[in-house]
Amino acid sequence: MFDLRPVAYVIGLLVATLGATMFLPMLVDIAEGRGEWHVFLETGLVSMLTGGLIALACANGVKEGLTLQQTFLLTVGVWAALPLFGGLPFIFGATEASFTDAYFEAMSGLTTTGSTVFSGLDTLPKGLLLWRGILQWLGGIGIIVVAMVFLPELRVGGMQVFRSEAFETMGKILPRATEIASSISTIYVGMTLACAVAYLLCGMNAFDAMVHALTTISTGGFANYDASFGTFSGPAEYVASVFMIAAALPFVRYVQMMNGHYTALWRDTQVLAFFGVIAVLVLMMVVTLVSIFPHHPEQAVREALFNITSIISGTGYASVDYMQWGSFIITMFFFIGLIGGCAGSTACSVKIFRYQILFASIRVQLRRIRAPHGVFTPRFQGRPVDDDTLSSVLSFFAFFVVSLGVLSVGLGMTGLDFITSLSGAATALANVGPGLGDQIGPAGNFADINDTAKWMLAFAMLTGRLEVMAVFTLFTLRFWRA
Repeated sequence: MFDLRPVAYVIGLLVATLGATMFLPMLVDIAEGRGEWHVFLETGLVSMLTGGLIALACANGVKEGLTLQQTFLLTVGVWAALPLFGGLPFIFGATEASFTDAYFEAMSGLTTTGSTVFSGLDTLPKGLLLWRGILQWLGGIGIIVVAMVFLPELRVGGMQVFRSEAFETMGKILPRATEIASSISTIYVGMTLACAVAYLLCGMNAFDAMVHALTTISTGGFANYDASFGTFSGPAEYVASVFMIAAALPFVRYVQMMNGHYTALWRDTQVLAFFGVIAVLVLMMVVTLVSIFPHHPEQAVREALFNITSIISGTGYASVDYMQWGSFIITMFFFIGLIGGCAGSTACSVKIFRYQILFASIRVQLRRIRAPHGVFTPRFQGRPVDDDTLSSVLSFFAFFVVSLGVLSVGLGMTGLDFITSLSGAATALANVGPGLGDQIGPAGNFADINDTAKWMLAFAMLTGRLEVMAVFTLFTLRFWRA
């Protein structure tokens, strides 16, 4: 019989932990003096009590390790359950959001997507703004652990090529998750503090610097203002670009560098490819901006670097309304969002390593056509890619494309126009944040999207964040019969 107790135990503990973090924005609201602090006190206590009771009720079923079924269910269950409680402050707070909007916002935060249904951010209580940042920061470090511990174990989307780098987790998932999280947390917190200090030096006030540091390092993209990062300009855009890139690199390499392997980052082929892609895209966009629009070269470099880095890393900040830059650049931004950062980072979308494996496979097939009797093997990071990994990567691409198509059609059936449907589906599956068009583009938000579409997009955010196949596996009969 399928035992849900170990899964419910871990989810209960995480819900209780999420509730405890609600006391931080409560303290900020007390300091601000706007009378909103009781919202976080009440929702925090409810979350802690509910999570604690679930954990206590299921504690007798905890085992040393998790089965494969339990691991799948835990991975998906955590990201589905936490937004239920993370959205409570939006329902009872100043936003007075509906359940749909609250769940959408919390899901967008925890999956570090960055799509928002709220306007008037400039006037919201600081506690709610901080809570949005905390949700993304927690989601960012959470997805690193999932990518390094659970997804390689579950053989999802080719992530098994990183199994050895995830410290061999077979049969010891929860203990190893704690060990890895401990190592990564030190780096994650350090990067967040460094980013906040850098923002302070660029002229941000302490509150803005802290919240934007939380959402930058998590590559989340929630900002404190309706104008997103357009409220700030100049040096702050360069600082944000540097830290967004740093957060989109594999954190396991940082751990290795801390342990004395100082060249680990620069020997990673996906890191080099990521830098190369950014450089090419920035050059193309700078040339376009300078030649077509009246951009000063420095302004063109700054805006191109910031917005390309924001979209490719899945952060979703916008410093300008790039919908005004013409169809060529708009099309570029659509496809840039489908690239993504490195595996084992806070970045999202398809990821660089999958494109590398795909292109390596294509090269091998072309060589086999020219030399039918030759023996050719695709390689990644200097190692041969086995058939199981290659099949997993190709399956991921198939699932991603099919999901994008089905979701786009589904959104269209709810009444959304073609651009909104297609870009909304892409930005949700790739966890980027802003879509295209006047409604959900960089100058808009998702407030006016109908509720049915919001639920579809929330499910897509969850699906995309967990690499698509981890979610769809739960909908197969064989999974529940095993």
